Amino acid sequence: VQLQASGGGLVQAGGSLRLSCAASGSIFAIGAMRWYRQAPGKQRELVATLTSGGTTNYADSVQGRFTISRDNAKNTVVYLQMNSLKPEDTAAYYCNFRILVMGWNDYWGQGTLVTVSS
Repeated sequence: VQLQASGGGLVQAGGSLRLSCAASGSIFAIGAMRWYRQAPGKQRELVATLTSGGTTNYADSVQGRFTISRDNAKNTVVYLQMNSLKPEDTAAYYCNFRILVMGWNDYWGQGTLVTVSS
């Protein structure tokens, strides 16, 4: 199983980006899908969660600005729509899926860098 994240880049404050993460491989089922981020010199933090039942949760710092969603046609793809970006959103963003292969395990994408300029 592999996760491929994409969509990062350089954007001015107030702008928007949409990150994507696609899973591939022998997947029986996907549980929760999550986005984390890690800024330089800081610990990795959970940004957004989408459960298999469709429930979403967000960190307080991104509530109302970020939206996590799953592709309606491809259940193996998750998006993170980021609006009203701030310089403090600058970080490497990582997707994380809980996937059933031979037992449930967590898989990580390689990270995609988001830089927000002031």
